[in-house]
Amino acid sequence: MLRTPIRRWAIGWILLLPLAGQAMEAGPFPASSVPVADTPASVLVYVSDYFSFVGADQHGRVAFALDNNRGRDGDAYQAEHVVVLHDEQQGWANVAGNGRFEHVGKELSRIPDSPFFQFQGTPDTGLVVTSETNRLSLKIDPIPQRTRRTHEQSVIRMGSAPAVLTWQGRTIPGRVIYEGLVMPDFNRLTRTYFRLWNEFQGLYVLAGKDGDLYLHSQRSERLAALAGRLVGFAVFDEQTDPLNDLRIEVLSRDWALVFYRWPTAWGITWYGSRGPASMTLHLSDRKTIANWVIGGFSMGIVQGELVYAGRTWPVYGLAELIM
Repeated sequence: MLRTPIRRWAIGWILLLPLAGQAMEAGPFPASSVPVADTPASVLVYVSDYFSFVGADQHGRVAFALDNNRGRDGDAYQAEHVVVLHDEQQGWANVAGNGRFEHVGKELSRIPDSPFFQFQGTPDTGLVVTSETNRLSLKIDPIPQRTRRTHEQSVIRMGSAPAVLTWQGRTIPGRVIYEGLVMPDFNRLTRTYFRLWNEFQGLYVLAGKDGDLYLHSQRSERLAALAGRLVGFAVFDEQTDPLNDLRIEVLSRDWALVFYRWPTAWGITWYGSRGPASMTLHLSDRKTIANWVIGGFSMGIVQGELVYAGRTWPVYGLAELIM
């Protein structure tokens, strides 16, 4: 997600393909990152694989997000990483590899290697991400598909699984939330799209040690017409749990510039398979990626608690904010 000045995830896959969706199904991912059958023949295509990790060791909690974007525009191919890493004790770390790189392979079905990050495996079989430059590796178990949405040739799929981050000599067990997108007739790496984003808030959080919660809300009329204003999934004990009657309320905001404000706290409720759920989150740290005077893009750390099924879980994770 961190692109300059407009950012991937600002126009990232997740925004654009929950808009993909009327159909939803669960099951394993195809054997490749993007199945060949799902790769459109369009001369203009955008593809993204995004991994959001949260885990902890004896030194504290770590959040790591890596977005891997590529596209085709006619005969030209593009590729980009967007990456952030936050250590609970040290704050935001400097991670090499953000930005565009040459798409040597010129194909879309797998995540392209770069001088900074290399990839082995697939979401279906398990994946290993390595970066010698950053003294980092991320080993992800095979990822069960939690939701899949399709609209014409567009596909968005989401999943989550156990993972282990190795970073600067630390071994940090945790979980990964995965998003994969294929979108024809669109490529934000080569084209400019205006008026798409309005109050996008993506929340990727870990509940306890093994509960996954992905939520996003937005007010874009264009996106809402296709996807609705709220999208998400929950996982407890490795079982996907429904988010019925999902409600997300912003409880407080701080001024960014004169024309907009960043959300800083949320109240979230829904009904799951075991009854009503209530979650509160607050923004504890934020990294501004871009400011456009009337809006901006930030990544943040959120924490709080979830009350559900007679239990209370601490929650911690990443927030993606595009105002």
